[in-house]
Amino acid sequence: EEASELVRKFKGAYSGEHGDGLCRGEWIEWQFGSKINDAFKAIKQHLDPTSLLCPGRMVSTPEHPIPKMEEPSLLRFKPDAAVNPYKVIPLKPALDWSAWNVQADPVTEITTAAGTGGDPAQGLAKMVEMCNNNGHCRKFDAGTMCPSYRVTRDEQHVTRGRANTLRMAMSGQIEEGLQAANDALDLCVACKGCKRDCPTGVDMAKVKIEFTQLYKQRFGYTLKDKLIGYMPDYARLASRFAPLLNLRNRVPLLAKVTEWTLGFSAKRSLPTWQSRHFFNASIKTATRDEALAADKAVVLFVDTFNGYFESENAYAALKVLQAAGYTVHVAAKQGGSHTSGAAHLCCGRTYLSSGMVEKATAKMTELLTELAPFAQKGISIVGLEPSCLLTLRDEALVMPMESGLQATAQLVSKKAVLFEEFLASEAKLAQMDALQAILGKASGALTQPILLHGHCHQKAFDAVNPILEVLNWLPRAPEVPAPALIESSCCGMAGSFGYEASHIDISMQMAELSLLPAIRKQADAIVVADGTSCRHQIVDGTQADGTPREVIHVAMLLARFC
Repeated sequence: EEASELVRKFKGAYSGEHGDGLCRGEWIEWQFGSKINDAFKAIKQHLDPTSLLCPGRMVSTPEHPIPKMEEPSLLRFKPDAAVNPYKVIPLKPALDWSAWNVQADPVTEITTAAGTGGDPAQGLAKMVEMCNNNGHCRKFDAGTMCPSYRVTRDEQHVTRGRANTLRMAMSGQIEEGLQAANDALDLCVACKGCKRDCPTGVDMAKVKIEFTQLYKQRFGYTLKDKLIGYMPDYARLASRFAPLLNLRNRVPLLAKVTEWTLGFSAKRSLPTWQSRHFFNASIKTATRDEALAADKAVVLFVDTFNGYFESENAYAALKVLQAAGYTVHVAAKQGGSHTSGAAHLCCGRTYLSSGMVEKATAKMTELLTELAPFAQKGISIVGLEPSCLLTLRDEALVMPMESGLQATAQLVSKKAVLFEEFLASEAKLAQMDALQAILGKASGALTQPILLHGHCHQKAFDAVNPILEVLNWLPRAPEVPAPALIESSCCGMAGSFGYEASHIDISMQMAELSLLPAIRKQADAIVVADGTSCRHQIVDGTQADGTPREVIHVAMLLARFC
């Protein structure tokens, strides 16, 4: 009341960016006077005769009167807390949410130490409650998020709807809360768009990992979950049967069988296994000790996907880095060579997406242990697959590891970079002169335009511009325009999401929002996409309509001119 008096005295505006809503609705008539308020009512009645839009918010009607700002039923934390309390269900999360479990002083805004906020869910509930319902995730010009909402236009499938469902489930306000949350998160593709675009930083991708573990522990893991999660462990053995396993993509009946038994859509091709792959090839690379002793060294982290399914990308990256004058060591378990197969290292991404945090942590622990000496010496760790490499800069920092390994994770995260990030950053230090000279002297030049599709995780970490930078090093014919970024949200494949029969239609609708139409407009363009899933989605989408396109990793394009 005192604030209102001051506002009126100085002829100010009582409402700001977010309008009047519930907490200031009762002051509108007092602020503007009855004559203007009656005009508001008339306009509202004319445009919304059945009072569908925000009833009882700013215009009072007998059916929907404006509530008082201190109306107890509207408050999350109610005055009669002893009778009608807001309680979070206690739970022990798999990931470390302690950074959110703090309490802010209402006067100084100084927060307490991590883990001291009194959240029975150890920070998870406080993170979910960061959603203030501003609705930024409902916008269609807000970068990546929220791809599933852009297709369904259903509040349940937007970051805000998911956060609200989770909040109500975690506070016991809805029956069958676990199932309701599962329904809300079903179409979340963990794109991390909200991590970057949400004004309050609601990170639904991490929440989905946490929830998936909780849900699967309650109801069990399917065979499909295990096939996806355990892929890094059986990939070496499976590659020996590549011709047999690849029959699935060529025999329609086998595709149908995998749909009936495993849930992988028969309409979708699966990644192609390679008998001869990066992890059993005879390639000359530096040993661990040679790299640690070299003046200009780099570690190449080859993930499962680029190692067993698209080895050509790993070969290309190795070729480019060596052409740039670097001593390249391929990350492998100590005492073994990457060519032994058994020494292959993994970040645990497939386990995380399947809700197997403990197994993912074991993989990450193994990887961090091997990478630590290089990071300690300031040697960069370069990755090819955005979702894998960026796990070192994101999820690795909240996995349940011992304090010593947590410090190692922090150290490694600072040296973990994507292939193109490394090239662009080293160029600023004049370390790419040799490579740029080779590219400048290359025989021939690009005669096709280049379209770039950024992986969602690249966008979340602001790592798309370095790709454009290094693509501009390539020699182009005079008539060829500069490489162009496709303005798009998620491609729709999102790891295993787009392979599943239950999701393929939504997956393709995501691709058709902007990505595939943009590619079709330039029939002669080379499409660059660093994400394994992105490339697969574009190939499938363009082959389906008879306009198959070349889609390659940026390393492949650079290697052509080395």
